[in-house]
Amino acid sequence: MRTIDWVDGAVELIDQTRLPDECVTLRITTVDELVDAIRRLAVRGAPALGVAGALGVVVSGGDPDAVARLRAARPTAVNLAWGVDQAAAWLPEGRAAVLEAALRIRDEDIAACLAMGERGADLLTSGALASKAPTSGALASKAPTSGAFASDLPAVDLPDLLAPAGRGLRIMTICNTGGLAAVERGTALGVAQTLHERGRLAEVLALETRPLLQGARLTAWELARMGAPHRLVADGAGPYLLARGGVDAVLVGADRIAANGDTANKIGTYALALGAARAGVPFLVVAPETTIDVATPTGAGIEIEDRGAEEIVTLRGTRLAPEGTDAVNPAFDVTPHDLITAIVTDRRVIRP
Repeated sequence: MRTIDWVDGAVELIDQTRLPDECVTLRITTVDELVDAIRRLAVRGAPALGVAGALGVVVSGGDPDAVARLRAARPTAVNLAWGVDQAAAWLPEGRAAVLEAALRIRDEDIAACLAMGERGADLLTSGALASKAPTSGALASKAPTSGAFASDLPAVDLPDLLAPAGRGLRIMTICNTGGLAAVERGTALGVAQTLHERGRLAEVLALETRPLLQGARLTAWELARMGAPHRLVADGAGPYLLARGGVDAVLVGADRIAANGDTANKIGTYALALGAARAGVPFLVVAPETTIDVATPTGAGIEIEDRGAEEIVTLRGTRLAPEGTDAVNPAFDVTPHDLITAIVTDRRVIRP
């Protein structure tokens, strides 16, 4: 099943706002429909947005105003603008050339996700990360290995957390980075899928991902479909569980990677990176090369989208906070490169 595709002269995509209750496919024939789908997160995830941007240029008929609106629909995810620009470069050659370029981007995304899954799974099972995990320096020296903090932590009912070498790996992740975030398979969750197919996945611990619950609604849905063992975790519990031990790696996606390796991803990623660094757990960013923005030197230059109060004070139409309550709602945060163990792309492994 493809999250987004070109079918009989139109863009077809899964409406992710309807999951997990029902799987509904939208048929998009105008740029305004596509911009609306992007803004309300019917289609989301950096790779999927790149494909959406490219296919949207086909739908635009070359109207420059429509192309500009599409390109600016979401500011943080670099792949959207990249996909638009790649396809728009072929406008002088005619609609057929633009469509060919867009379909090439779609096919390259499928291949990239397969490659990231293989490369990430190879890295996690090779033992290479064991020696690369923080074992010295400022971060490691603060790890809770002795003293009152470590000894006084109460036990957690997570049986057999410390999986012996050679057995399956326990992965923690946030948001949704599976096939729903791409055309097929996905980025970080694609690595988990490859591990599962190899018989090397013990469990995925998926953070629920407030405020829109992409982990609870989408990641759990995808993991159930692939038959992979998984449990949901409240967002605030992630760093605590990392401190307790037994998580082999944290895998996250990215919406934009700055030239120095600073990475913008779903809000809550930075907290996981801090927890992973303190616990000495490898923290891997999995994203295609197209998510690397060499024109942005550091994370300080990444525009962070604020999605307004409504997503915070309500949940699926039900008000949670008193009438009139305001909120701050950054959709993303930026993880500094020094907290990232490795960036896995479709072409290479980068050590920031």
